[in-house]
Amino acid sequence: MGFGVNGYPVGDPPSELDQFMLAIEKTGYLIFWVGFLKTVAGGLMFFPRTAPLAILMSLPYAFNILLYVIFFAHQYLVIGLPDFAACALLIYCYFDWYRPIFAGPQNCAETATASIQDSSGAEHAL
Repeated sequence: MGFGVNGYPVGDPPSELDQFMLAIEKTGYLIFWVGFLKTVAGGLMFFPRTAPLAILMSLPYAFNILLYVIFFAHQYLVIGLPDFAACALLIYCYFDWYRPIFAGPQNCAETATASIQDSSGAEHAL
């Protein structure tokens, strides 16, 4: 830190990262839309039916925080790592809900047959 003409402290010139962050802040995207989506995702987590969707909505943001603290702001690793780990843990806990996304297409005949079987496996006549 240097001193200006009148002896007042003057900060270091902004680095390239600081200039980039200031440019993003001036667009308004970072503050409003990201904040809005985080608020919606946080609100959806209160309801069990929409919690898996909220976790998926918050995953890109948590991943972005993880990359930011790894590559630029090492002093905030204490915040970034648990944030991403919590999101990954919630995805693991709700993986049964996500499983149909990764399943291949199902045949309509298999679905209809499965729906008319009772608990012993015997088929009922329609």
